[in-house]
Amino acid sequence: MKSKYILISGKVQGVFFRAQMQKKAQELGFTGWIKNRLDGQVEAVLEGAENNWSAMLDWCWQGPPTAVVREVKVSDAPYSGTFTDVSVIY
Repeated sequence: MKSKYILISGKVQGVFFRAQMQKKAQELGFTGWIKNRLDGQVEAVLEGAENNWSAMLDWCWQGPPTAVVREVKVSDAPYSGTFTDVSVIY
């Protein structure tokens, strides 16, 4: 299992990005959290199996149909194993 910090920029707020990312992450078996930042970006910490990361990060580059993703920054984060689901933080 791996944990990653993800920062997504572009037209990613007001387009149901968090809800759709939550759905995709749950489908792929991830846990963690997703939230909007005041600077217009979406940030997340997700934990999941190594073999599912490629599909999750590919989705982050695409997002929902009305999103326009300009950049996805990904860095390793300490694995905690304490998350039970993917939460959207409001």
